[in-house]
Amino acid sequence: MDVHFLGTAAAEGFPALFCRCIHCLKARKLGGRNLRTRSSVLIDGVLKIDFPPDTLHHVLRDGIDLGLVKDLFITHTHLDHLRAEDLEMRLPVYAHGLDAPLQVYGHDAVIRKCRDAVGRPDAERLVLRRILPFETVDTGTAKVTPLPANHDPDETCLLFVIEKDGKRIFYGHDTGLLPDNTWTWLEQTTLDLAILDCTNGHLPFTGGHLNSVAVLGIRNRLKSKGILGKDGKVAVTHFSHNIGLLHDDLTQFFDQEQIIVAFDGMKLQL
Repeated sequence: MDVHFLGTAAAEGFPALFCRCIHCLKARKLGGRNLRTRSSVLIDGVLKIDFPPDTLHHVLRDGIDLGLVKDLFITHTHLDHLRAEDLEMRLPVYAHGLDAPLQVYGHDAVIRKCRDAVGRPDAERLVLRRILPFETVDTGTAKVTPLPANHDPDETCLLFVIEKDGKRIFYGHDTGLLPDNTWTWLEQTTLDLAILDCTNGHLPFTGGHLNSVAVLGIRNRLKSKGILGKDGKVAVTHFSHNIGLLHDDLTQFFDQEQIIVAFDGMKLQL
């Protein structure tokens, strides 16, 4: 299974859209892995998680054929995870040569936002599917189970376990400490890769996102419960510029914990 990290920043990007703090100025100057766009991953070129405002940039930067993506899972409606208006670009006049509809999966607020953006879409191009926590979706090429996140109290935010070709990935952001019922479900499975939120870096834990201490705590619990095996990997992503940590600062800390610091364009092979 090929896991392609398209974006690895929090909502404002890193460097942030309008920011002139010392960390953003330094990131602009250094470039490379210090430049982070809004978060999303692509699995085997056909299953995508989240649809941020930077999607066109990801397509152009990494040479992605987005027309091959069959299934799009949305974690929640926040602007950095769902630019619903751009789904219209898959409809007739805007897109040609497509041989199957894009299946868009999300909870009720996600489906409502997509429908408000594109109306009742052409079923040959775009199909909106409501999903519920703990109810596994079989896409035909993967099995995806939504799990509750601890993020926005006004919305049912989701995390995902993706099972494909005998491997399992936990897509674990945006969230703070995992809810008890999410842990209960995870304890019945095993993971090959856990992708965790590290929005707050070394800053204090704030509830709706994780910091480095909370990441280590979740990693340790995943291991102690046998959820993450000895060959299982952990990657951190979704970094805010407010943490003041560039890529080398993050790797200096997480390398010693054998945790992978994701960067835009990074690919992991499981």
